[in-house]
Amino acid sequence: MVDLDDAIVARLESHGERFEVLLDPKAMDLIKQGKDVDLADYLAVEDVFKDARKGTRPAESAMKEVFGDCAGDPIAVAKHIIEKGEVQMTAEQRRELLDAKRKRVIAYISANAINPQTKLPHPPLRIQLALEEGKYHVDAKRPFDKEVEEAMKVLRPLLPIRFEKSRVAIKLRGEDYGRCIEEISKFGLVDREEWTPDGSWIGMLEIPAGLITDLTNNLRTAPTGRPR
Repeated sequence: MVDLDDAIVARLESHGERFEVLLDPKAMDLIKQGKDVDLADYLAVEDVFKDARKGTRPAESAMKEVFGDCAGDPIAVAKHIIEKGEVQMTAEQRRELLDAKRKRVIAYISANAINPQTKLPHPPLRIQLALEEGKYHVDAKRPFDKEVEEAMKVLRPLLPIRFEKSRVAIKLRGEDYGRCIEEISKFGLVDREEWTPDGSWIGMLEIPAGLITDLTNNLRTAPTGRPR
């Protein structure tokens, strides 16, 4: 648990009241990386304050009015405050948070979308430059799926682009199956498979169209599998 002197403040103002929790800065580093965070491990104090630095607490009636049935659960309240309120961050921390989220959006779109004219994915740099041209801005509070939607709204007038999944057949020699299937499964869902009379494995993989090139390159560089 973080020392109180090192904790940062997450604050929500609602219904004319202020609610604060003290948070380990490491939690924001993990959130910045897009990781799920168990706030029970990152609250400096499992309590909700009106003014965390002074140690004053909001009235119970105010807690119930704003947080309803969750008012008695400081972890649930803290999550609400972080999602809906503001987290005390330095300008550098905020810049890093937004930059990390922007990179996640670009990587996701590059992996899951294609140019419908060529059936090939757009490289991340092309997506980045198009977003810059379209003056796309990341919102720190916007959910990731909504962030992707906003980015796509900016991209569509500038690039031929759409989300698409493809089905790929993969064949492995029997002796290679054990050490290849886990890696293959990282690319998508194997929804049909069979073993052939010669001991080979054949599987049908549903995969984001933008990852086909990566999958093909991985299989070509390894002597263990061959795309079909």
